[in-house]
Amino acid sequence: MNSVLQKLLDIFREPSVIVGLIALLGLLLQRKSVSDTIKGTTKAFVGFLVLAAGAGVVSGSLTPFGEMFQHAFGVQGVVPNNEAIVGKVLTDYGSQAALIFFFGMVVNVLLARFTRFKFIYMSGHVALYLAAMIAVILIANGFSSWQAVLWGALAQGLVTTLSPALVQPWMRRATNNDTVALGHTGNVGIATSGLVGKLVGDPTKSTEDLKIPKGLGFLRDTTVVIAVSMGVIYLLVTLVAGPGYVEDKLSDGQWYLLWAVMQAGTFSAGVFIILAGVRVVLAEIIPAFKGISEKLVPNARPALDVPIVFTFAPNAVLIGFLSSFVGGLVGMGVLVAVGGTIIIPGIVAHFMTGAASGVIGNATGGRRGAVLGALTNGLLITFLPLLVLPFLGDVGLQNSTFSDADFGVSGLLLGGAVQAGHAAVIGLIVCALAAVLIGSAVTTRRAAGKAEEAPAAAEEGRTAS
Repeated sequence: MNSVLQKLLDIFREPSVIVGLIALLGLLLQRKSVSDTIKGTTKAFVGFLVLAAGAGVVSGSLTPFGEMFQHAFGVQGVVPNNEAIVGKVLTDYGSQAALIFFFGMVVNVLLARFTRFKFIYMSGHVALYLAAMIAVILIANGFSSWQAVLWGALAQGLVTTLSPALVQPWMRRATNNDTVALGHTGNVGIATSGLVGKLVGDPTKSTEDLKIPKGLGFLRDTTVVIAVSMGVIYLLVTLVAGPGYVEDKLSDGQWYLLWAVMQAGTFSAGVFIILAGVRVVLAEIIPAFKGISEKLVPNARPALDVPIVFTFAPNAVLIGFLSSFVGGLVGMGVLVAVGGTIIIPGIVAHFMTGAASGVIGNATGGRRGAVLGALTNGLLITFLPLLVLPFLGDVGLQNSTFSDADFGVSGLLLGGAVQAGHAAVIGLIVCALAAVLIGSAVTTRRAAGKAEEAPAAAEEGRTAS
């Protein structure tokens, strides 16, 4: 049993495999030729691997930057980093997390099939992280393994179904279509960015329309903009950290200023690779997904990882990252001032969710929306992880924690309920599930009623005339 479970976990924790299997299923349902099926499946699989490789390059250049930043400014505390905290969690709660993850996917598909929330959550890696957090909160607070799996899978399915729906109104604006959704554990912060942009910004003043003087025409190239901007940031922090620390601890003896330039260039290369992978995945997965929508889950949308939005507003990607990081610094400053646990800005989290927040904020509120929306995201992913720490048992004593806003909101709701007793947790999940089913049924009936009324009203108008 454990061997089978491990094999299933190995398969479903790989988002590239999930994307490939989804593409394969969609193409088979459309009865495409063998040649087209092999080509589409392979390109979707490889495209996602390209995207993941780019994310790995970006993460590899940001990790030493985070260490250097802590040393340069003498800040110690908890670093929100999903990979770091999940490694510890899966050591202690791996079986329960795997089962919550798997059955949570089943719940997601069932809810997509029988409700109006037609979103299939395809970001398997962050879904696994979410399952790990749910397992910790439930088991650390007295739930048995089977209880944790049962209620945890329902909670997981609800979050992965509702989270893309939260962002979809803004995704339609950012992408100018309704064929793809956002599946990431930063969706609460990203949706908040869209709301902030709508409230305070002007969508006609886009980040992509920034007027650049002729002498700075090279900055119209996204790769150059990212490389130059990050080069300045890396060099400034490197100078503060000092050559001794950088060359001894980070650069393996390489001249510290050259190392900084190389890291900035590596970051830019990673973003370039991500954008290339996104184009391939979108070109293959959306047509293939049409087959699934038509046969299994009518009108379903694939909910994909955050880099999927990067191509729609490349300038906003950089602006969003920097603004979110500033929000993290502001939040850290507040925590230093009031005392207690300090949440150090997690660079990877601020890049991934901040960049997407910039794109969504720009879609709803232009340049001001990109800046203020991403800044708000930065504040959220600073304070929300702090509020979840008390519910994580011994895991909460580590120097790392879950980083993204969805972890904060769902963890706070689940943790708050578990403090009130097991019945409160069960009641919360059952009520949420009932609300989704009943709300979906009511809105479906109203939509059907309006559809029936429209032809009748049109006929009456023709008769009257």
